[in-house]
Amino acid sequence: MATLIIGGTAGIGQAWAAHLRDLGQTVWVAARSGGDWRVDVTDEDSIQALANAVMAADEPLDRLIYTVGLLHADGMGPEKSIRQLQPANALRSFQINTLAPALIGKAFWQWLRKSPEPTYVTLSARVGSISDNRLGGWHSYRAAKAAQNMMMTNLAIELKRVNPWATIAMLHPGTVDTGLSKPFQAAVPAGKLFTPAQAAAQLESVVQGLTPAQTGAFIDWNHQPIPF
Repeated sequence: MATLIIGGTAGIGQAWAAHLRDLGQTVWVAARSGGDWRVDVTDEDSIQALANAVMAADEPLDRLIYTVGLLHADGMGPEKSIRQLQPANALRSFQINTLAPALIGKAFWQWLRKSPEPTYVTLSARVGSISDNRLGGWHSYRAAKAAQNMMMTNLAIELKRVNPWATIAMLHPGTVDTGLSKPFQAAVPAGKLFTPAQAAAQLESVVQGLTPAQTGAFIDWNHQPIPF
């Protein structure tokens, strides 16, 4: 079993890679810096070069995991009001959270189409659920994650026509003690702030339980479906 984790040098991705190695599995890591391969997920040529390198590896790829996400950065944070919406920040969020995982699906299309039982999962977020939105706010991030779910659902539908044994899924890891959630942890209920290692083990359990019949699913860390 060989798994490629894009974004595997920090946070959940790093912990997931360590967890898989502890299980004795082959793990490759791709990131902007460090890892087995370098990749810039905002650059399609870089993503395609990664796919070419992975496909040329001696061991065939079985699973692809995308763990990169952007909620806040220098000069950018989740909007509390529509009055705070900045086009440049919104586009930046869509680049990382929506377009990158879709372009990865494009670059790895031949693998997805021809492999016996390929699995491609991306980390999404419950706040990307339109029907579950009760609070509003966080406009760019919510919209980007909802759009990610649509992109992956479309990919799952298209892929099923040519490879019914493929599985695409979007996973919600819960609130994890990483840089992404750090400014927003004060309101997290006791016992619901997971360490990266806990999140990795929980997500791996979900992935191991996935079947092609669930392709296109949006699932949380506790194996529960999330409404779109």
